[in-house]
Amino acid sequence: MLEKKKNSPVRWSQEELKLLKKLFPRCKGKVVAQKIGRPLTAVRQKAYDIGLKTERYRFWSSDEVELLKKLYPAGDTKKIAAKLRRNRRSVLDKARSVGVEKLDKYVPWSKQADALLKSLFQNNSFRDIAEQIGRSVNSVQHRAKILGLRKENLPSPWSKKELKLLRKLYPTTTAEEIAQLIGRPIYATRAKLFKLGIRKRRAKA
Repeated sequence: MLEKKKNSPVRWSQEELKLLKKLFPRCKGKVVAQKIGRPLTAVRQKAYDIGLKTERYRFWSSDEVELLKKLYPAGDTKKIAAKLRRNRRSVLDKARSVGVEKLDKYVPWSKQADALLKSLFQNNSFRDIAEQIGRSVNSVQHRAKILGLRKENLPSPWSKKELKLLRKLYPTTTAEEIAQLIGRPIYATRAKLFKLGIRKRRAKA
């Protein structure tokens, strides 16, 4: 009777395969290898042979991406991962790839802050609103979306008279003052100045 070679692979038991299928999609390969008691290379090879993939590389559906965008800015990453049935690393990677960021240290919005946001929303930029409320631009944008705020009226085209006044006044007048004189939102006035390339005059030495 031939002796069994020392380096010959040991056949995987049903219990090992069951544990591999349970752990591999969500756990790191090293963790799976330790729990099963096999080398990391053997675990990875067996997972490949039977078609297992980690959740980190599993295809994301459009519904999953939308849910991620909705929950990620102010939600707990672990809870989001559990809800999506993915691991935390997968959620972090996908959030980065679709451009979703965490809000600043989350502080619940008060009724007063919501009321101020609603009153400022139509005629101010997100940056101006953020400065007045004391929040980040990202936080203001996210809250406006939650509250269902939308810009109701598109700005009317700038008249020749307005443009002439804009060019005449800006070199020596602030954007805020011009906005009040013309009757336009500050953010719209600033955007128009930037688009037209109008700059402040430098004081002569």
